[in-house]
Amino acid sequence: MPVTNVTVEAYGLTVQDEVREGDSLEALILRASDNRGMSLLSGDILVISSKVVSKSEGRVVRGEEVSVSDKAAAIAKANGFDPVHVQIALHEASEVIRDVKVLITETHSGLVCNFSGVDRSNTEEGTYVLLPSDPDASAARIRSELEKHTGAELAVIISDTQGRPWRKGSINVAIGCAGISPFKMNAGKRDLYGRELKRSTVCQVDELCALAENLMGQANERTPFVLIRGYTTTDRTGKCTEINRPREEDLVR
Repeated sequence: MPVTNVTVEAYGLTVQDEVREGDSLEALILRASDNRGMSLLSGDILVISSKVVSKSEGRVVRGEEVSVSDKAAAIAKANGFDPVHVQIALHEASEVIRDVKVLITETHSGLVCNFSGVDRSNTEEGTYVLLPSDPDASAARIRSELEKHTGAELAVIISDTQGRPWRKGSINVAIGCAGISPFKMNAGKRDLYGRELKRSTVCQVDELCALAENLMGQANERTPFVLIRGYTTTDRTGKCTEINRPREEDLVR
């Protein structure tokens, strides 16, 4: 049987200035791609760091403006946490799942993560960056604007770095998407021995985010956008909220 060689390419798109509230991410992406001598083509996938989405949407809080509740103060004292960080995380949470040695919460958008995804890296001293309030909606808006400017059919994924149950280390995962299904379904395909796969669901948007992280980095790389080219996807519907495991299937609740 002939083997089809498939090549997937990823390109980091850098920015020179820090993203501020009100900045157009679409304009920054187009400028960054132009600087690389590239135009966006139909089928391209753009992975965007949630941090720049949050900054552009004004999802940044100054610690001096936060009033710490008794609950936040107690959690912080028991664990040696920053009480302001805890308070903001509690505000962003619909439920606290664990607050001993860690602060695992469920956000209002349904993500289960540490400190509600509130982060203090790559932001001004004394400020905290929140996750986008509706990452799927943010991805859809950015995709719409990019398609309007380029005429290309694109996909947009918003990524965030999170830990994983039962495994050490963090990984880039998808928290919002538009123009691509979160999943790749393998049911109905056959393995090397001809057996039909009854169930095999791959979270392809997480895999694409993990690829992009190698170019984005976590420090001062200034590469909040990654263009992925050559990845074939046929289903362009769905949202990242579909990835969240239902409460009745969750082992920790």
